[in-house]
Amino acid sequence: MRGVALPAGIGVLALAWGGPLYAALGPSFTGGMVRHMAVVAVAAPLIAIGLSGSRLDVTTRRPRRTGPIAASVLEFAAVWGWHLPGPHNAASGSLGVRALEQGCFLAAGLLLWLASIGPGARGAGGILALLLTSMHMTLLGALLTLAPRPLYDHEACLGLTVLEDQSLGGVVMLLVGGAAYLTGGLVLAARLLREEKTA
Repeated sequence: MRGVALPAGIGVLALAWGGPLYAALGPSFTGGMVRHMAVVAVAAPLIAIGLSGSRLDVTTRRPRRTGPIAASVLEFAAVWGWHLPGPHNAASGSLGVRALEQGCFLAAGLLLWLASIGPGARGAGGILALLLTSMHMTLLGALLTLAPRPLYDHEACLGLTVLEDQSLGGVVMLLVGGAAYLTGGLVLAARLLREEKTA
């Protein structure tokens, strides 16, 4: 699995940051959210599986500084910070700021997944970190979906109004982000229960 996961994760990044996905959804809010979820909820866990335990796994060098709860807090700050109107609009209007935004998403997501599933992750810390992340992704997705007015300056896609596009992007975050981290937490919980039974 590890041999396939790393190239698959890099492939997802390539699709998220260019190619047909961008051509189809363009600079719309929904397009940005699909890219965001592809980076943190699909590419990051795949890359983390591929790097886990290797010399590139930063969580094995400084386990106290890169524990799952600390990584979850960092990921929360990155996601919510970049979804404030000012930073989000800056990223939408500048390729350089957008690259910084996407780099932050990838770094925070990768750190969280490595800290939660890596060889140094034991006990309930990784489970709690992924479940907390699932909760805040679901909450932010719901807030974006239910907002009564557009929060950002962006173009709509697929013939939608700006508010409908924002709502659709919120649904993408709510479903994909919430589900990916919830699934990760449940897989870790099942693994922990199996280990306790065999101990």
